[in-house]
Amino acid sequence: MKILQLCKKVPYPLKDGEAIAVTYLAKALHQLGATVTLLSMNTTKHHVEPSVYQPALQHYKAVHTVKVDNRLKVKDALQNLFSAQSYHIARFISEAFKRQLIALLQAEDYDIVQLETLYLAPYIEAIRQHSSAKIVLRAHNVEHEIWQRIADNTRLGPKKLYLKILVDRLARFELRQLNQYDLLVAITARDLAHFERLGCTIPTHVTPIGLDLSDYPQRTMPSVHPPTFGFIGSLDWFPNTEGLDWLLEQVWPSVLAALPTAVLHIGGRNAAPEWRAAAQRHPNVVVHGEVPNAVDFIHQHPVMLVPLLSGSGMRVKILEGMALGKVVVSTALGLEGIHAQSGQEVWKVDDPSDFAQAMVRCYQQPSLLETMGRQAQAFLAAHYDNHTIAERLMKAYHTLLQTPSPA
Repeated sequence: MKILQLCKKVPYPLKDGEAIAVTYLAKALHQLGATVTLLSMNTTKHHVEPSVYQPALQHYKAVHTVKVDNRLKVKDALQNLFSAQSYHIARFISEAFKRQLIALLQAEDYDIVQLETLYLAPYIEAIRQHSSAKIVLRAHNVEHEIWQRIADNTRLGPKKLYLKILVDRLARFELRQLNQYDLLVAITARDLAHFERLGCTIPTHVTPIGLDLSDYPQRTMPSVHPPTFGFIGSLDWFPNTEGLDWLLEQVWPSVLAALPTAVLHIGGRNAAPEWRAAAQRHPNVVVHGEVPNAVDFIHQHPVMLVPLLSGSGMRVKILEGMALGKVVVSTALGLEGIHAQSGQEVWKVDDPSDFAQAMVRCYQQPSLLETMGRQAQAFLAAHYDNHTIAERLMKAYHTLLQTPSPA
């Protein structure tokens, strides 16, 4: 089976959920006998030099990248207000990318063109014109839902009004495209149900994000007594900073009242200087910024905190934490798509006082950390092994290829 995978950013280094989701699935498909070619935008925001990504992407038959300037520009954003186009989507429309896509489609017959996220949907027309391949959307999220939640959590004012305009346009685009694919692959059953409520009538499949567990060998628990708390995530992504602000303002004071020596470590790239300064004004909070190795950072802190209040899809960092035997304390929204049992493999808590109590309990009961960590690893191995997940997707692809195209 020949698969052309389209991405809106180079899926390396493996520092965010999207890169991990793209890379591990592509690796597993390759191991199952598929020939996978990558065409990716190499954007100004997430630019990666070929010398960095090429050695890590050997599972692809070929890797093609196109430079795309997707920077947020005030002038473009203002001009966009006078159009009906989604600014989220417009930033990823590139004539150079389209030309490279057409060249690849003309040079080789692909069975599947796999769009990684909604942002590749503008290229459906070109694919239909130049290929008979089946088009698959791998929806990492319900995209407009993320921004709807952000808008809902934003105070009244010009920013909220602007976000509402962005959300409405993104939602209209997502809905218009909903039945334009040959197969919609959702990350979670919850997301799939949402798509179906929105009117999805095409064939569907659920493919959760999986991990190559050989990359997460069981390690000896670090000698951290008492245990430390860790958070890791991009600090230029509003849901992360929003959740951290909630944690620092509404949860952390209660934790310190019970545990005066507790320490919270925050890792993540692109923290605004003013946000970093504000976070560090809270007692016993260390903001590391971008860390050299996310897995090492997660391993150093026995308790992983995921205080998310907005967003959609799955949180890969939770899967990584569970694979490494960490105890995850998360809001229910953070655990969407991960059906672990609260009190067994994770702690699922939404109320600030309950969140604080879960943290205190982890701190005061080292044996609980060890027990829940082992249970988390067993749960992860049973449900999120990448090879097993990819096998199910390959079966769905074979079924799709045997289905005649609509007349």
